[in-house]
Amino acid sequence: MAHRHALLAAALLIAGCSSSGKDLDAQEHILAVGSSTVYPFTRAVAEHMAKSNPQLPAAVVESTGTGPGITAFCKGSGPKYPDIASASRKMKPEERLTCSQHGVNNIGELQIGSDGVAFVQSKAAPPIKLTPKLVYEALAAMPYGKPNTAQKWKDVDPSLPDIAILVYGPPVGDGTHDSLIELFLKPACLANAQMKAIESDPAKMTDFCATVRKDKAYVSAGENDEQTMVKMIVNPGAVGIVGYNFLKRNAAQLQGIPISGVVPTEKTIASGKYPGSRPLFVYFKRDDLARVPGLKALLAEYAAAIAPGGYLEGLGLVPASDEIRAQTAATAGAAPAGAAPGGQSGKR
Repeated sequence: MAHRHALLAAALLIAGCSSSGKDLDAQEHILAVGSSTVYPFTRAVAEHMAKSNPQLPAAVVESTGTGPGITAFCKGSGPKYPDIASASRKMKPEERLTCSQHGVNNIGELQIGSDGVAFVQSKAAPPIKLTPKLVYEALAAMPYGKPNTAQKWKDVDPSLPDIAILVYGPPVGDGTHDSLIELFLKPACLANAQMKAIESDPAKMTDFCATVRKDKAYVSAGENDEQTMVKMIVNPGAVGIVGYNFLKRNAAQLQGIPISGVVPTEKTIASGKYPGSRPLFVYFKRDDLARVPGLKALLAEYAAAIAPGGYLEGLGLVPASDEIRAQTAATAGAAPAGAAPGGQSGKR
């Protein structure tokens, strides 16, 4: 990336490191890109690793979105390409194929915990209750094969408020956008017998079940969740679609919207009861472990930090089960996450 050296210099300053007059070698530094949802977690892990290992180069962490991050990750191996890609959904088969075509084959996958696709609104807004069916009928471009003409929530269902549909959501390519489609739009679409009949037609499936409307009812809010919150405060009738961890960090100003009567909380997401529950991942290049100083230490820090009661849970990460954490530790080549760094520990 063209601005990588500038980012590296900034990261070194943030971490309190110094180049001591030595030229920066990009190959000596970790570059992590990907999901805006996972970004706060990776940044925190990188900061803790830098404090615990001041002799190692600092990591550069960028919020690019899941899709663009994986695309950059898969373009090749070496100092020009990211070493880590975080994702708010599992890597797709076609993405793995692209990686392979560029010589990136030995990919490690860490499941770091869970999150939820949270529908949120300002606490000043009149409460609203939704279901996957209502979300589909409000946000799909062509619900049940017909252009979406709903302008107000009450047009979708009489029980909903008489206010304009204004949803600030993630852009195409973002992992949360993919999860919106996979967890809400597609299941609701295919629950309709007529739509189920077209499941074998990829073009119709995309048009009718997997495309979000592009008019003023759905506004792409970009990768910055902070901007989404500002927009909802300015437009208190608006709805935002963000990762649960953002809702948790901003609970004083935002409220989660119940989906099928279930409010997004750590408990409902961990149990899978909340319809928008989803796992979060970190992908890395195993071949980079020997080439990039600090990469193994960063992964080990991640494996430890995902424990219940650790600092990542404080940022909104929903801890995974003991079994998943053990798998993550084994993949990262670290001890099982029984206690997070800094003396924090927790049991599940």
